[in-house]
This record gives sequence, C-alpha cells and structure tokens, in this order.
Amino acid sequence: MNNKINKIGVMTSGGDSPGMNAAIRSVVRTCAFHKTECVGIYRGYQGLIEGDFKEMDARSVNNIINKGGTILKSARSKDFRTKEGRETAFAKAKQKGLDAIVVIGGDGSFTGAMIFSEEFGFPMMGIPGTIDNDIYGTSYTLGYDTALNTVVEAIDKIRDTASSHDRLFFVEVMGRDVGNIALNAGVGAGAEEILIPEENLGKERLIESLKRSRLSGKSSSIVVVAEGDKTGDNVFELKDYVEANLPEYDVRVSVLGHMQRGGSPSCFDRVLASRMGVKAVESLLEGKTNYMVGIRDTQMVLCPIDQAVKGKTDIDKELIRVSDIMTT
Repeated sequence: MNNKINKIGVMTSGGDSPGMNAAIRSVVRTCAFHKTECVGIYRGYQGLIEGDFKEMDARSVNNIINKGGTILKSARSKDFRTKEGRETAFAKAKQKGLDAIVVIGGDGSFTGAMIFSEEFGFPMMGIPGTIDNDIYGTSYTLGYDTALNTVVEAIDKIRDTASSHDRLFFVEVMGRDVGNIALNAGVGAGAEEILIPEENLGKERLIESLKRSRLSGKSSSIVVVAEGDKTGDNVFELKDYVEANLPEYDVRVSVLGHMQRGGSPSCFDRVLASRMGVKAVESLLEGKTNYMVGIRDTQMVLCPIDQAVKGKTDIDKELIRVSDIMTT
C-alpha cells in the first residue's frame, strides 16, 4: 500500500440516492481496516470550502447501511464553480491534512472532482451515486436498483385503482435525459406503453396503441412516462391530448417525483456500495487517482474520471424490443 495517503476525505455531492450511506460506511471502515484516517466532509464541495469536517472512525458509521439519503448531507455549490472557491477548498483540504478525497455523486460531482484535480494535482476518486443510472463506465449506479423497486411498487398500487375504475394512468418517473428508470420499471410493472427521451413514440402512435388496447378488451391501462420524454410538452398535455382524441378513456396523472430518491436501499445497492467503497479506498492507497469506481459483468473496475464525465451511456435497445413485444 502507498504510505503517501494517510488521510482520506469522503463526501456526497449532487442529488441524494439510496446507497450513499452504505458507501460512506464502506469508505470509513475500509480506511479503518488499513489504518488510514478518514474525514467526513459535510455538504459536498460547499462544506469543503467552509472546512465543515468531522473525523470518522468505524463506530461513527454504525446503523447507517439501511438508511436512505446521506448523513453527510449534500448541497449545490456555486462557489466551487469559481477559481477562488476552489482555491479556498484546496487550502482547507491541505490545512486538514487530507491526501485524497472520495466523491460520491453524479456527473456534475465528477466534473468538479476532475477540475479540482487538474488545477491542484489533488488525488480524487469517484463513486457513482445517482438513481438515473446514466454514468459512463459502470453498468449500475448506486440508488438505481432501489429507485426501480420503488417505482414498480408504486405502479402496482396505481394499477389497483386503474383496474377498479377502468382508468388510464400516466405515471411520470424521473429521467430528464435518459429513460432507464421508465424503461425498466415499465417492463417490470407490465405497462401498456413506455415513453422515454431516446425514442419519440409520437402522439399518433400512442393513440393507435391505446385504441388497440381498448379493442383487445383492456379496460384500464398504465403508461409510464420519463420526465424528459418528447412525445408531448409534458405529461399533463399528453393527458389532455388523449382525452380529446379518446373520450372513452378516463385519464389520470400520477407524478412520482422525489419519492423515487428516498427509502431504504435494496440489498443490491447495499452490496454494491460496500464493494465500491472498498475499491475506492484501496485504489487510492495503491497510488491510483482520478478514477471512478464502476461495476461491469459483476467485477469492480476503474474508469478514468474524465471518461466518466464525457462518455455517453446508451439505452438498452434489446429491452426496448422486449417492451414492444410485451405491450402487444
């Protein structure tokens, strides 16, 4: 192990996701295992600028593996986007004796880590925490599996009402730029249609699909809509359009919103977070810096953090084909 890394900071940044606490726990306990000091940085980059630090040991992360959100809090930092703000952050890090930082977050957090490292030569390591599963270099991000389960459970409950009242429900889920949640949860919950940013279904095709469903004997339907879908201006405009063209449908809208980010993480996310935390700390101790920890084919891998920031993820075309077959 590399003795140059004696004290590691850990922070959560950007939007919260289930599994972040499990990752914090893993980083802290891996540091303790390797006799390396660990410091929690509160409120992300803003906390780094303000020197909002707390020494952490193995006992300080008791009973958090099952908790959603992040005990280290998270915040957007306008100050960190300035050179002066980053200079202050670097000074605070050195003053605290930090030799490296593990950043748990998404592409915005990794962009900050990349710039910080380039400007000051400071070792950084990323752990992908976002429910959108839209980070290049890893098959899964922390929180994605939990969010899927939350959405599927919600849709199952909405379907009970839809069936009872012969209604059509548009269920909007998170996914401003990518449709991973909508596509996977839609297939998993048996949705009649799935609208995602990557595939513009078009209003006419949606109407034809709903007509076919009606003729086949379906009295209720669920349409899962990613918030970034381009089929309509928004989910409420889609509702109005369907009501105007298919007056026989009683249409409702349910926006799941931030409930998708909350809740106790799934077993998958807890195990993934634990593995990522170990890989992050041990990679830093081995002298590897400026990477993001990922998982591919069940194996932990490292992806250069600039590739994680600049790389583009692709929607699963095979799953789109499966969804088309399942909605027949």
